Formats: sequence, structure tokens, C-alpha cells
Amino acid sequence: MLIATEKTLYNLPSGQNSERPVWCLDSEGIQAVTAAGEFEVIAEKDGKIRMGRSGGFEVVNETGIEERITSLLIVGLDPFVLLIGTEPPQIYRLNGGTSATEKMESFEHLECRKKWYTPWGGPAAVRSMAASQDGNVYADIHVGSIMRSNDAGYTWEPVNPQLNKDVHQVDTTLAAPERVYANTADAAWISYDYGDSWCQRPFPHDVTYGRAITVHPADPDCILASVSEGPHGENVKGRLFRSDDAGVNWEHVKEGFPAYTENNINTHHVVFSSRGTAWAAVDKSLYTSNDRGRTWERIWRAPEVIEILSQGHYSARRLF
Repeated sequence: MLIATEKTLYNLPSGQNSERPVWCLDSEGIQAVTAAGEFEVIAEKDGKIRMGRSGGFEVVNETGIEERITSLLIVGLDPFVLLIGTEPPQIYRLNGGTSATEKMESFEHLECRKKWYTPWGGPAAVRSMAASQDGNVYADIHVGSIMRSNDAGYTWEPVNPQLNKDVHQVDTTLAAPERVYANTADAAWISYDYGDSWCQRPFPHDVTYGRAITVHPADPDCILASVSEGPHGENVKGRLFRSDDAGVNWEHVKEGFPAYTENNINTHHVVFSSRGTAWAAVDKSLYTSNDRGRTWERIWRAPEVIEILSQGHYSARRLF
């Protein structure tokens, strides 16, 4: 598992909570991180991509991408293929063995992108991406719903826009390739048919503002999701919920984990590993759970605020 602060990358080699993260590299600015199998990738300022295997970063690609890189997704291992999402919203494809990036024209020419926006008036962004075992790729547009591709990112179309368009993270699970999960500004949403239709899964206690979401790799009904009272404020009362029935019922996580956090538990701050171990970041603290998110233990405090957790599930996936 990779753990990133703004300027430092750490690695938890086997993803076991008996270990502690080890330093990987220092950076002028880490913008996005992803992992799949033994491959690990980080995006830095000025469009620089570092690629490595098992904690050793040796390959540096100057992509020439002018937009700010906001998300990464590995969709191929042999040959290596990387999708790169940006702000303003574009998706690029980087093939292994070359530093050349290809802009996905189908994504750029989506008719619906005319309606993408942000509440503060800045450009929208590709906030997160996820892939299913049978080859579908999903890109979360903030703000603008979710786009999907069934050919490794070459062609794109919008999912059914039933769900709230203010999506903060999209996820999938090995256990049910037809399912898509989204956490939004108005509750969590689940699709059981690749995004053709959606079911809203509201959180309890009259809170709706969701950020992170992650799904157990072996149980498609086991979900962890973060929620708060809103995007900003002196204390948004962030909290973590879990569900064992696909969000029909939610349980507020409190044992070994902060019942409330001053700031949001953000996108990419909660993950399940491929072995089903749960991880979460709150400020500088790293928490882990071995019982599907019921009880937690704080195992490490980073020198800086943790910005990203990344644990690839691709060991069992059929990649493109």
C-alpha cells in the first residue's frame, strides 16, 4: 500500500498492520497515486510521472500534460497502461515503454461536459477513477456525475444521471463486476447494472455529505464510507460509517476510531486492501481494521498530514 503526504511517499510493502510504513521518496509535490500488482505510480507537479515496482521508483516520464493531474488508474500490466485524469477534466492514456501520452478524444467531446462545473466557479476535475474485473472503467467528474468506458478509456459515455451529480469518489469490487459505488454530496449511491440505474443509500442521523467510499474485495455488500455535515466549516463533524447490506443500514464506526473528526475524511482516505484489510487516514494518523471496519487501531502517525492512500486490487482482475 502507498501512503502519500504532500511531499513524501511511504510504502507498506505487504499491507499488513504488523508493519510500519517505510519512506519511499521525497517530492516537490505529489498530486495523485495508484498501485496495481507490483506496479506503483505517482504523479507530481508539472506533469511528471514516476513509475516503479515494489517501492523502487526508477522511471520518470515527462508527460507534457499541462493540466493539473488529479487521478491515476492502471488498466494494464502486460503491457503496462495508465489512465491519467486532470483538472480541467481530460483523460490521457500512457502506454508502457514510451513517455508519449494520448489524449482521449471521446472524453473531450462528450456532450454532457458542457454542464460540468464547480460550486466555486473553477474548472471541474476527474476526481477519481475505478475499474471492474470485466473491463469497465469509471471516471468520477467533480462536478458532473460519472463517465464510463468499456475499452480501456478510448471511448466514453455518461452513466444514467439518476445519482447526485456532485460525486466525490467512485469505486468497484472484485466480487461483483456489475456494481458501481459512488459517494456524493447527497448520500451514497449503488448501481447493480454498470451504471444504467442507481439506488440511493442515505446515511443516518440526517447527514448527507459523503466523501470517501471503498468496498470489500470479496463481499460486495460490505462498504465503508465517510460522511460529514458539509464541505467546509470550523468543524464539519466528519465520521466513518460501515454497512454489511450494501448501504440499506449503516453503522457509525467508533471503536478505536474517532467518532467525529474536525475535517472531512476525504476522497482516497479510506481503502480496503486486496486481502480485505481496511485502512483509513485522519489528519496525520493511519488506522487499520481486520474485521471489515468494525473495530480499528491507530498504528502510525505521519510527520505530515496524509493526503492519499492507495491499495490496488488488480492481482485478481483481468486487465486490458
